[in-house]
Amino acid sequence: MIRSTRTPTLVGWGRVPRVSGRELLSEDLAAITIDVPLARGLGRSYGDSSLPAPGDGVVAGSVRADRVLAFDPETAVLRAEAGFSLHQLIRLLLPRGFFTPVTPGTQFVTLGGMVAADVHGKNHHRDGCFGQHVLGLRMRVADGRIVDCSPTVERDLFRATLGGMGLTGHILEVTVRLKKIPSPWIAYESVRVPDIDAYIEALKAAGPVWPMTVGFIDCTARGKSLGRGVLIKGRWANPDEAPTHPPPRRRALSVPFDFPSALINPLTIRVFNALGYYKHGARLRQGIVHPEKYFYPLDQVLHWNRLYGPRGMTQYQCLLPDAAGPGAARRFLELLVKHKGASPVCVVKDCGPEGLGLLSWPKPGISIAVDFPVRDRTQALIDTLNDHVVKEGGRIYLAKDAFTRPSHFRAMEPRLAEWEAIRRQWDPEGKLRSRQSVRVLGDHGARAGVVVTATRSRAR
Repeated sequence: MIRSTRTPTLVGWGRVPRVSGRELLSEDLAAITIDVPLARGLGRSYGDSSLPAPGDGVVAGSVRADRVLAFDPETAVLRAEAGFSLHQLIRLLLPRGFFTPVTPGTQFVTLGGMVAADVHGKNHHRDGCFGQHVLGLRMRVADGRIVDCSPTVERDLFRATLGGMGLTGHILEVTVRLKKIPSPWIAYESVRVPDIDAYIEALKAAGPVWPMTVGFIDCTARGKSLGRGVLIKGRWANPDEAPTHPPPRRRALSVPFDFPSALINPLTIRVFNALGYYKHGARLRQGIVHPEKYFYPLDQVLHWNRLYGPRGMTQYQCLLPDAAGPGAARRFLELLVKHKGASPVCVVKDCGPEGLGLLSWPKPGISIAVDFPVRDRTQALIDTLNDHVVKEGGRIYLAKDAFTRPSHFRAMEPRLAEWEAIRRQWDPEGKLRSRQSVRVLGDHGARAGVVVTATRSRAR
């Protein structure tokens, strides 16, 4: 049975923009993707990539298509429907000694969304993006056919789909090789660093030794303290150093309503950043930690996006390449401070080689992610940052973007022409699109109508 959401409004995680539309939900994802221009999972992309194009009004939701279809513990190969979430995967397979090979900063994403955004994590410098571990996809393409693709079968379609933001076809099933882990606990080491130059030096030095690295820095500090922060290094703990019991389920708090927009202001952001820096202390910290605390600290506060107020928030995530030189991070932060781009969250990670996906965004360099409350000057701030990133030879992450202009994105992405050529081969009429693709890629608006085909329900 097909159902649609009652709400007439659809949003991403940043809750901007808000658009009129409805989400079709069914356990039979193949049926509801017939002649629908966009599919989405849990809606955790920050901007408008999972929202219907102007006039389309309908998306196919994958969250009820969430079955595990096959799993081989010998090879660690999992085949599941696109709506199977990372949260479900962890609950089912972490106690059995398996984990996703790459995880983003939240577990509330679907396998289909992880492919569409070609998510990366704290281990990109070692293991690349999620797509590097995907063995095959089953997709409904624009002409209605269901097609299997992989690194060796319909390779161009596969490469264009990794990081393609759902614009090359609707992902129905994902086959991926998971990671066998020695224990379900994380061994970590964290250290405070005095400024951004020391941070980048420590981050790069940690890469060959630690498979997972990430840091939280203070982007409000100035002068010699610019970019001070905490670098966290991690690996899976060995059985002889890990607790004998499995990690317990962690109870999360929840933000019950929208906080006033004035809560997130330059003063509260400076205080929050300073507390995070000084709370760590000057000594080296080491220990064993719960995997959810290490990978998903923000998931411990459900609906945390409500803290930014009713106008919503956005995240700006860019890649500054190694080719830009060791001072690239400092130049970016200086620009951020100059234009009063204070952020309560600023995350810096190390990135390795470019992946197989044609729009997979990381390449050798560093990733910087900053959260902003949406204000009247947000567009001007994003324009300024994008001008700078283009000059540095970097690029932005579409899964987080809500404000980038098409001229900026095209200047950042030399692979775009090849991706667009493959997309036209599989969708010459431009049937598949999103609000983001209209904004960033110049896709046309809606067709005259959308046909939705009913189907049977499936017993659970």
